[in-house]
Amino acid sequence: MATIPSAQDQWYVVQVLSGQESRICENIRRRVDLEEMSDLIYEVIVPQERVAEVRAGQRREANRKFFPGYIIMNMHLLNEDNTLVDRTWYFIRDTDGVINFAGTKGNPLPMPKKEVEGMLAQIRERQSGVKPAISFEAGDSVIVNDGPFQGQNGVIAEINESKGEVLVSINIFGRETLVPLEYWQVELG
Repeated sequence: MATIPSAQDQWYVVQVLSGQESRICENIRRRVDLEEMSDLIYEVIVPQERVAEVRAGQRREANRKFFPGYIIMNMHLLNEDNTLVDRTWYFIRDTDGVINFAGTKGNPLPMPKKEVEGMLAQIRERQSGVKPAISFEAGDSVIVNDGPFQGQNGVIAEINESKGEVLVSINIFGRETLVPLEYWQVELG
């Protein structure tokens, strides 16, 4: 049997109603304060990232969840002898919108420390900046919707994710010319 981590090192993935992750997370945080559960529930996270997308010709930023239907919780749920902490168990199970603990049939098991560290690093990395929301790949036909080539049709020759750019082949004065554009400057045509 695996060793149970200390109370503050226990992290769990909780399955919730998809599309309601933020509402359920805020509900849990509010109830933690009201019911004085901060000694047992330490952190509640909705893993998400900022993405830039173009809608109706306008560049917008939005949050996108990268584990839809799940929240991540740091809480004291198991004692050292692998018994449930009833107060925490019923608090979570009685929360509106919570379905179950992910990957369990019996008692939930905390995530291994390496998985927790990797997941938290991924969350921090994705929250550090705005990532372009791309829905195209090399070879796709696009229309430029911003800049000096606005209204021109082209074909994506290359995608550079690290720079957030695409290299688009556009016909300029009868010649195919490669033009670097940012993701949000083009849309599928």
